[in-house]
Amino acid sequence: MAVTKVVMPKLSEAMESGKVIKWLKQEGDRIQGGDILAEVETDKADVEMEAFGAGVLRKVLVPAGEKALVGALIAVIAEPGDDIS
Repeated sequence: MAVTKVVMPKLSEAMESGKVIKWLKQEGDRIQGGDILAEVETDKADVEMEAFGAGVLRKVLVPAGEKALVGALIAVIAEPGDDIS
């Protein structure tokens, strides 16, 4: 199976970073494409971020309440046996 890297999306032309308001899925949860993973605060609005891959939410790299630059890796979705290092 493939490893899916979850990155902070660019949701507006001026957006340089976003804040993870809360994770709706926890590490270890099974994820399907289209599931809502987290709520993200941008410079203009709060938006729901959906998964583009299926597997297990293996690692959350940016905890709720923290900011990340656009394009930064914030989580990893993969099957339990996949190498995510």
